[in-house]
Amino acid sequence: MDSRRLVPRTDAVLADPRLVAAVGRLGRAVVKEAVTLAQQRVRQGGLDPREVADAAVAALPPYPASLRTVINMTGVLVHTNLGRAPLSEAARTAALAAAGHTDVEFDLATGVRARRGRGTLDALARAVPAAEDAHVVNNNAAALVLVATALAAEREIVVSRGELVEIGDGFRIPDLLVSTGARLREVGTTNRTSYADYRAAVGPETGFVLKVHPSNFRIEGFTGSAGIAELSGLGVPVVADIGSGLLAREPLLPDEPDAASALEAGAALVTASGDKLLGGPQAGLLLGRRDLVETCRRHPLARALRVDKLTLAALEATLRGPEPPVAQALHADPAVLGERAAALARRLAEAGIDARAVPSEAAVGGGGAPGVTLPSAAVSLPERFAGPLRTGDPAVVGRVEGHRLLLDLRGVPAGTDGDVVRAVLGADL
Repeated sequence: MDSRRLVPRTDAVLADPRLVAAVGRLGRAVVKEAVTLAQQRVRQGGLDPREVADAAVAALPPYPASLRTVINMTGVLVHTNLGRAPLSEAARTAALAAAGHTDVEFDLATGVRARRGRGTLDALARAVPAAEDAHVVNNNAAALVLVATALAAEREIVVSRGELVEIGDGFRIPDLLVSTGARLREVGTTNRTSYADYRAAVGPETGFVLKVHPSNFRIEGFTGSAGIAELSGLGVPVVADIGSGLLAREPLLPDEPDAASALEAGAALVTASGDKLLGGPQAGLLLGRRDLVETCRRHPLARALRVDKLTLAALEATLRGPEPPVAQALHADPAVLGERAAALARRLAEAGIDARAVPSEAAVGGGGAPGVTLPSAAVSLPERFAGPLRTGDPAVVGRVEGHRLLLDLRGVPAGTDGDVVRAVLGADL
């Protein structure tokens, strides 16, 4: 008899104790899908009917979600397509603890409602003492939209033409701002905007002056711009969109704007990311004058843009806890990276793989520190490894240069090196 006619019934396979246990962990739909796929393999002649349960168990995901763990070896520390900043262990633990019922908006001592996320706001205040108050929304674009809506709807935002930038996936700052009902008053030129340009544009209709960090590009040559300190004397609020989430100056990135410096220079408000260089979860930060933050916080749009308890917990843990992975990667010692690359290449070469330790250059990414390169080290493999490593478990993503796959170590914790070796060996089968 054709074995394909002996496909076991679904309910019989689902009765396997391993699959019964998996239903409690993953849900019936996920487990049944794995069984159905195994049955289909039998019908196609690629699986023995007696192996359906084993095949279904082997195909079960670790959790009932489609997102997969990736080891980021691209050399881009804050890779937008790979989820930007990886959370610290402290932030992951805090988010897990907040997954149940929490006192996110409740005072346990008095039994009454309390300010939402007060612990996170306190941590932000301690991290940026120059800020009188703080508010958190779901990303930096949301922070800028909230400020524009609350402070400049049906009024003018004065902004340099050289700062009307496009961010990820085709979204443009001017389109974002106009969507709030504000009018843009563009001043200067692409490469040069002076204080006089701003002064001539500011008037009764001005909601605020906006300074936008260009983030993912640089203009060089015959350029000129007005700084926050200079613009703060115009008599209207100056809002600085610094983007990457750097709260204080970073010596390794001297040209990257930070929230503390912008506020000390006279910015009324700063908007920034909670992920990226801050190294926390995706969030948008509003920092600055208490009256303006409160105006934004009380605007009806703030409710639609607010963050959940998991984000608040992870952000607070990032601010209060140990150095997050992005900061660790930024400060990694190139000599140590070279030693790790040599050790990895040696282990792989001993297994018969064409692996070499090579110098590399990493980048911050995520719109941070454009043009800045960070000395790094990588393991160089034949290009054919790129596909199998991307589709392996865990997935390993590098970059291809000159028909070689480079696995850059700058953004990879040392404790992950063993996983990288196993992934490469598995991809060579």
